[in-house]
Amino acid sequence: EMQLVESGGGLVQPGGSLRLSCSASGFTFENYAMSWVRRAPGKGVEWVSSINSFGGTPSYADSVKGRFTASRDNIKKTVSRKMNNLKPEDTDVYYCAKLTTGWIGSTSDYRGQGTQVTVSS
Repeated sequence: EMQLVESGGGLVQPGGSLRLSCSASGFTFENYAMSWVRRAPGKGVEWVSSINSFGGTPSYADSVKGRFTASRDNIKKTVSRKMNNLKPEDTDVYYCAKLTTGWIGSTSDYRGQGTQVTVSS
């Protein structure tokens, strides 16, 4: 059974940092690109970042570029994201998503349950 389990969310003050992780199982992790997306209550899903199956240079949304850093470990079957200089508008539920191919341009076919990030003083 395919599973993606996110962790690392929580409450942080503006300007603070958090590191999210996503543990994968049930599929050949190293063959697929992975993404992070987010969704706030009442809003649609917003793409945040993607990373190819082999790693390389991730792609980021303009809203997080320069503040968020994505990475993956194909041995541990995890994807991570370090979020710096967090802003209140970053408050969302963050999901890790599996893409349908090894390239970041492909679509998503599975998403985890998400982890809540709240940025507030």
